[in-house]
Amino acid sequence: MPGPMPLDGVVVADFSRVLAGPLAASTLADLGADVIKVERAGSGDDTRRWGPPWTANSSSYFESANRGKRSIALDFGDPADLDLACRLVSRADVVVENFLPGTLERFGLDYESARARNPAIVYASITGFGSKAGAHAAGYDFLVQAVGGLMDITGPPGSPSKVGVAIVDVLTAKDATVAILAALHERSRSGLGQHVEVALLSSLLAALVNQASGFLATGHSPRSLGNRHPSIAPYEALDTGDGVLALAVGNDRQFARLCEVVGAPDLATDPRFVTNAQRVAHRDELAAALEARLQADAAASWTTRLMDAGVPAGTIGSVADGFALAERLGLEPRVPVEGGTDQIRSPLRFTRTPICGYERPPRLDEHGDEIRRWLAGPDPTGRASDLPEGDARGTRG
Repeated sequence: MPGPMPLDGVVVADFSRVLAGPLAASTLADLGADVIKVERAGSGDDTRRWGPPWTANSSSYFESANRGKRSIALDFGDPADLDLACRLVSRADVVVENFLPGTLERFGLDYESARARNPAIVYASITGFGSKAGAHAAGYDFLVQAVGGLMDITGPPGSPSKVGVAIVDVLTAKDATVAILAALHERSRSGLGQHVEVALLSSLLAALVNQASGFLATGHSPRSLGNRHPSIAPYEALDTGDGVLALAVGNDRQFARLCEVVGAPDLATDPRFVTNAQRVAHRDELAAALEARLQADAAASWTTRLMDAGVPAGTIGSVADGFALAERLGLEPRVPVEGGTDQIRSPLRFTRTPICGYERPPRLDEHGDEIRRWLAGPDPTGRASDLPEGDARGTRG
């Protein structure tokens, strides 16, 4: 039998849509939380209709961020449904939402209303551009990649490109998860919840790490270098006799081994290349010298020879190649789920409380009846029981 999970007993009310919020809530579900996804009656999460690809139950986009949850469909314009939503907030340990600031206040579901009836609530708000001057600007991943500088440093020089996945949403989801877990830990000491906020733009800027730090240090925006690294060389994709080789040489020892393997040991002592700073300054000459020698063999063969010598190298693979590699390495990236499409295994591994029991994403309102019965019954927390029947909203709304 599966043992206890890290977040057993934690109830999460997931009012979020699309990707960042749902992915954060899905991570909490992986960790054992009981995540109740509140969806718009009749239509549900927008991403249920974002396809192709499609699965037997929904879109693959929706299924990427909603496994392990229970679904209830509610119409906040219906007093009975709104009462259920408010009762859910009263019983929850965590709320996750990504509405435009002020939207949920109209329904008595904002943080201040939630805190008034549930002081222990950890209330996570995900916005595009924060809750101040950018409060009413809708935030979508592609837009934030564009305005936040990521596209400008991605792709070939002079051709700004977006990353091939909604990376800002994914990063924001991870930041939100960290914030929620930290707030839950602090609550174990104080007994009090708090409001945590994560903005897509802030998550992106923090994720620019060395590129952002370089800007702060110099006042100059970094430029796009294609597949090259701004501060390390050779750290790029190079042409071979057959295919492209990805090299990630991080220090002088690895560079010396690279030169030995390609049959050009003199490059390691060439004054232009003897240190990383010099290699960066002469990266064009270095790339030309390496590519001239790499023409002697195919990328796959070079990969084997270089990896055997301790030089990080690889071919450029497809998503299928990535899954196949993970399988060969024993990472078991695919998880079969009953009644649904295979899921991606969580990257989190625990020795005592492993993630187990993966469940397929829910159909719209699949668990509506059971959740309604639970909300109509006695509140185990004792918080909603003090509210008048049919008026769980408190004083706001």
